[in-house]
Parts: sequence; C-alpha cells; structure tokens
Amino acid sequence: MATYIKNKKASLKYEILEKFEAGIKLLGFEAKSIKNNKGSLDGSHISIRGGEAIIFNLDIPPYQPNNTPESYDPKKNRTLLLNKKEIEALMQKEDQKGLTIIPLSMYNKGNKIKVEIAIVRGKKKYDHREDIKKKDMKRDSDREMKEKLK
Repeated sequence: MATYIKNKKASLKYEILEKFEAGIKLLGFEAKSIKNNKGSLDGSHISIRGGEAIIFNLDIPPYQPNNTPESYDPKKNRTLLLNKKEIEALMQKEDQKGLTIIPLSMYNKGNKIKVEIAIVRGKKKYDHREDIKKKDMKRDSDREMKEKLK
C-alpha cells in the first residue's frame, strides 16, 4: 500500500477524532497524476450534500497538460464513495458545532485509489504551543540518548 499524497498540516492544525476510508470518482488521467504523486490536499474539505460526500478544493493537476481537455478544472468537486451508514454518521458529526471533515491522505488499495478522511476539531493556539513543546522535549531527549551511546 503506497501513500501518494498526504495532508501534512492536518495533525498540526486539527485534533483527529475519527477516521474513515473512502473511494473516489476520478478520470483516468487524474488517477495517473495521483499515482505520480502530483496533487495537493491542502485546504480541501468534505461536505455531505444530497446524500453524497463531496470533496472540495482537491487539487489534481493534469497528467499530460497537452493531452488534457480544455474544459478540465484541477480543483473541481469530486464525489467520494461511501456506504449509506458512513454517510449518515458523517452527516450527524458534520452538524455538530466545531467539527469538520477533511482528507488526510490518498493511497492505493489493490488497484483502487482510496482517500483517508477524518472528523476533526480545530486546535487552539495553546494546543499548538503544547505540541511544539512536546516535539522539542522529545528531540532533546533523543539527542542526549544518541550522545550517551557514542
């Protein structure tokens, strides 16, 4: 299972509460572009509209720009493939105040491209500071252990 695209800022900006796996409707050249690690999940989010999960602001540049149709929009809305129970669960969570749904990564499972999505809550400024302190403390302790082993 190879991970093609990751949302690196998600764990910094958000507190991840629950994760789901979803398929995604793509055109052939979009799938090729993703398999070449092109694309960006930054700023994208998911909303439930009309009983479907739709991902907004997912940027997938064309695989071969010269062979791509002129009407192609790299940031168009794309449909996620989930079953009814998962869609209902996401809809209930989305209605709660302070919760949102974002994509975390895109990867392959067999010959299919999957999207890992998560229900998240935004972190406050003091949460960011706390995380930075923990990282710094861990880095310092790792350095000390490395020096002791020399």
